[in-house]
Amino acid sequence: MRDHRVILVTGATSGIGKAVATLAAERGMRVVLNSARSPDAGTELAASLPGAHYVQADVGDPAQVRTLVERVEQECGRLDVLVNNAGVTRRIAHRAVDEVSYDVWREILDVNLIGTWSTTQASVDMLRRARGVVVNVSSVAGGRPVGSSIPYAVSKAAVNHMTRLLAAALGPEIRVNAVAPGLIDTPWTADFGDIREHAESVTPLRRIGTPQEVAESVLWLAGTSYTTGEVLGVDGGAHLV
Repeated sequence: MRDHRVILVTGATSGIGKAVATLAAERGMRVVLNSARSPDAGTELAASLPGAHYVQADVGDPAQVRTLVERVEQECGRLDVLVNNAGVTRRIAHRAVDEVSYDVWREILDVNLIGTWSTTQASVDMLRRARGVVVNVSSVAGGRPVGSSIPYAVSKAAVNHMTRLLAAALGPEIRVNAVAPGLIDTPWTADFGDIREHAESVTPLRRIGTPQEVAESVLWLAGTSYTTGEVLGVDGGAHLV
């Protein structure tokens, strides 16, 4: 059965976001792709997906978020699924506390946390009308003392709790869930040689994950009708070690 819902995927031009957008289109969904940068890649990807649209906007800027959501309504008339995938990080060793400046905190929180909030907030009216769903892309770092930097891990811990709070606040019209990937083979992690080797050696599945595997979990959460407030680990068992 074809899925004719409208889905907005932020941070959709590479990695997990691209995989979610592509899989959603394969299943018949009408996709709106977003990124803050790489408009050429976004336009090219949209052209390859039936009925897709690309909108450039920085989710760290509330004014651009409002414009993004307005464009979704103008182009599609509705919104059924919001996937908050856009994110940033800095690779800073946790012990190197002196290297974490205010600007680093501001950059990461503005996109990963405030951007997730702002995009959800701006989408609530359309999602309510559609009895829709939000799926936030978090990280295993949101629940364990790991991750590319302390600000990144803190931002994802906050996303996890915000997911539960919003699920309680927005039900029954809107469901809100999250996925918490472990180390995934994306352009972000291409130079994480030592971290990749460690993940492959200690996780129960003895490998890192693929964007496609995360995308499948995102769309499962977008489709299951009696699950809300959950943070689903997609980490090869990394949370166990």
